[in-house]
Amino acid sequence: MTAKRKPAKDEPSGAETHDDVPKGGDFPLEELPSRVGKKVFEKELRRLQFELVKWQYWIKEQGLRVVIVFEGRDAAGKGGLIKRITESLNPRGLRLVALGTPSDVERTQWYFQRYVRHLPSAGEIVIFDRSWYNRAGVERVMGFCSDREYWEFLHSCPEFERMLVRSGIILIKYWLSVSDAEQEERFQSRSKDPTRRWKLSPMDLKSRERWVEYSKAKDMMLQFTDIEEAPWYQLESDDKRLARLNGIRHLLGLIPYKNVIPGPIKLPARPAPDEHYVRPPRRDDHIVPNYFAKKVRAKKK
Repeated sequence: MTAKRKPAKDEPSGAETHDDVPKGGDFPLEELPSRVGKKVFEKELRRLQFELVKWQYWIKEQGLRVVIVFEGRDAAGKGGLIKRITESLNPRGLRLVALGTPSDVERTQWYFQRYVRHLPSAGEIVIFDRSWYNRAGVERVMGFCSDREYWEFLHSCPEFERMLVRSGIILIKYWLSVSDAEQEERFQSRSKDPTRRWKLSPMDLKSRERWVEYSKAKDMMLQFTDIEEAPWYQLESDDKRLARLNGIRHLLGLIPYKNVIPGPIKLPARPAPDEHYVRPPRRDDHIVPNYFAKKVRAKKK
C-alpha cells in the first residue's frame, strides 16, 4: 500500500492530495561502459537514429499523436539530446516547441492555453524543450508566479495530462538529471567558448545560486505529477554521450513499432537533354566563390 502524501507547509488548506507513487521506466539496454568514447558513440547513434526513422514512419502510418516533454536544470543536456533525436527525422511530421516568456495577452489566459495550440495532429510528433512545467520550476524558484498559481498548477496539471491521454495523445516526460559539479563545469565551458556563450543566460547565472531551491521544486513537481498515465522518466545526464544513447534507446521502447519504411524507389529514366535550351548568362559577382578550392586541391595531392 502506498502512503498518502502529506501536504506541504505552504500548501493551501483543503487542497486535494494525490498518492505519492514513484514511477520509472527501466528498459533493457545493451552493455555500455560508464563513459562512452566517440567511436562507440557515433556507431551506436547511427544505429539508433535508423530505428528512429522506422519509429516515425510507424507513428505516421498508425496516425499516432505523440508529445515528448524534456525538462531538467539548465545545462542538463536537453538540447543536445533533442538534436540527436530530431536530426534524422522527417521535419514534416515533427515539431519542436520552445516557448519564450508569455505575452501580456497570454498571461490573462488559462495557464495551459498557449501549450494546447501546439499539440500534435494524427501522425505527428511534438517535442517540448521545456513546457508547462516552467511553473513548477523556474517560475516557482524565481518568484514569477504567486503561491496560489503555483499550487493550482500542481493540482490541476495531473488532471490536464490525464485529459490529454484520454484524448489519445501519447505523453512522454523526461527529467534530465545533472549533478551540481557537472552543471558548473558546463557553465564554465560555455563562458569560455564564444560560439556557445549564448547558451549562458542571465537566468542561468541566477540559478547557480539556487541549487537547493531548484532541487526542492523538482522534488515537489515529481511528487504531484508523476502519475500512472504519464510517468516521469529520469535520465542521468552527467555523461552527455551516454545520456543521448540511453535516452533514445528508452524512447524507442515506449512505443512498439514495426518497420514500414517503403522499399527502394525505382526512378524512371531521365528525359534526354533539350538541345534547344540555352542557359542565360550569369553575373560573376552573383556567383558564390569556391573559397575552399585551394584547400581541397592541396589535400588531394
